[in-house]
Amino acid sequence: MQSAPLTFRRAIIWLGRLVLGGIFIYAGYSKLFTPNLMLQSFFMFKFSVLSNLSNFGQQVRSYHVLSESGVTFVSHFLPPFEIVLGLLLLIGWRLRIWASIVTVILIGFITVVTRAYLLHMQIDCGCFGKPEPLTGWTVIRDAAFLVLALAMTIFTFQDSRTPHPWSTTPAPEKSSA
Repeated sequence: MQSAPLTFRRAIIWLGRLVLGGIFIYAGYSKLFTPNLMLQSFFMFKFSVLSNLSNFGQQVRSYHVLSESGVTFVSHFLPPFEIVLGLLLLIGWRLRIWASIVTVILIGFITVVTRAYLLHMQIDCGCFGKPEPLTGWTVIRDAAFLVLALAMTIFTFQDSRTPHPWSTTPAPEKSSA
């Protein structure tokens, strides 16, 4: 069995999977558990998670983009979804689907963050659960994540067109007729 060549395209895919997968897991985890980490009992744990989601809801609300029901949906759905997306990126199963979804989510993030920055809103980013002021560096960081996600998604689609070097099916022979 021959080993898979490490091309630039595959290196970007691996880098994107590891970096973005880790970032999405960390972002979701920090929104759920970090600000008010109370683990004494199940009641306190449940209270802590609900309190953290409420805090994240306040951060989402401060962007003035969504209705109240949209804020509730995003603040309760996004953190666990980020964790699941991060794990799926790390696993690499059906990577084209998850890379595309991550890219779309990051386009939404960069749009909302850039809008808030250009409107000079003095708000917390809400990216990693802790109060973090929205600055130009936040926009640049999110843009770098988006560039990596776009490259990973494009390269994943390109990589899916060629047979994997470890596959046992022989490449089709070209007939010279």
